[in-house]
Amino acid sequence: MIRVTYSTCTRYPNFTIISERSAMDDSGKSVVACLRKHGVSRRQFLEFAGLMTATLALPPHYQAQILHALEQKKKPILVWLEFQDCAGNTEAMLRSSHPTVADVVLDVLSWEYHETIMAGAGHQAEAALARVIREEKGKYMCIVEGAIPTADGGVYCTIGGRTALDIAREVCGSALATISVGACAWDGGLVKSYPNPTGAVGTQEAVPGVKVVNLPGCPHHPANTAAVLVHYLTFGEMPALDSYNRPLFAYGKIIHDQCERRAHYDAGRFTEEWGDEGHRKGYCLYKMGCKGPEANYNCPTVRYNDATSWPVKAGHGCIACASPRFWDTMSPFYKRLPNVAGFGVDVPVGKIGVAVIGAVAAATAVHLAAVTVKGHAHHDPSEEDKTLVPPSHSIKRED
Repeated sequence: MIRVTYSTCTRYPNFTIISERSAMDDSGKSVVACLRKHGVSRRQFLEFAGLMTATLALPPHYQAQILHALEQKKKPILVWLEFQDCAGNTEAMLRSSHPTVADVVLDVLSWEYHETIMAGAGHQAEAALARVIREEKGKYMCIVEGAIPTADGGVYCTIGGRTALDIAREVCGSALATISVGACAWDGGLVKSYPNPTGAVGTQEAVPGVKVVNLPGCPHHPANTAAVLVHYLTFGEMPALDSYNRPLFAYGKIIHDQCERRAHYDAGRFTEEWGDEGHRKGYCLYKMGCKGPEANYNCPTVRYNDATSWPVKAGHGCIACASPRFWDTMSPFYKRLPNVAGFGVDVPVGKIGVAVIGAVAAATAVHLAAVTVKGHAHHDPSEEDKTLVPPSHSIKRED
């Protein structure tokens, strides 16, 4: 049996390295018991439950149900696989300094395999993964980060002498559920962008038939990942998904409708070039290529850096990083709509009728000219929504 010292990660001082011993010692305990063991206070636990309730877009009274579930449920076993990636999603989780995400989330799980942060290496690490598959088949959850190459038998990504494709099929195929975090694990992301020499694909394409919840984004938001896991612990099932298997609580709304700069768009106040007066005053970034009107994500509400900011608030347009094949379908990133095909929807142009594209582009151009002239004139948001969000057969909207 592997015995690795339970220690503190030197790169992230307030983050504990995973060891097989610590994971096995905690298995079978309730979530609350494990939190107390690792010094998470009751107040932090309550804050975490409140954050999860808000992230899942649930009424406030569900916080009590989440608290009860986490107090009673045993820690779920989880393994994290990394393939063709930049480790950005791992970094997003580790660099979350807010204790209710970084500390609580990791203590909520029996985190038994993650190459980047586990103490074991080489044969020790692979033995830990093999043990989970053998002893916990159908009971553990798997998180996948990174694309999976399929060209030439998958030789462009190997771990311990095995291809990522082989590992994914075994581990994901034996898991209770699989969560793909980040754009690359979802649909191949940057790695799959043209010309895609390695034949990179996302998890659900590499392992057909596997139960996958997709959490795209570059990177994903750790609060969303935590919310999916908490939803399962609370209700015994994954949250409602759209046609891309993305949770509706995180991907059910257009970014444009959640943006703090929306009022400037409606009033015709736009940034014309980087650093101009409009840019300094926080005007709409539509003309600078912002893809917010055609992207679905909750980053305007959950935000990053302890919920203090997100790209558009910081002064950079949205690049629709949670949209399908965004490296190919949403570029050039600094060209304004409607030059980018598919304005108003979250799917590539090939999946939408040419007539719809033409109509939306024309309507958008007319609206832009109109609001620019009107300035501060009255605007009906309901009419705006009709322009920006034409009917789409590829996305399920929230009721």
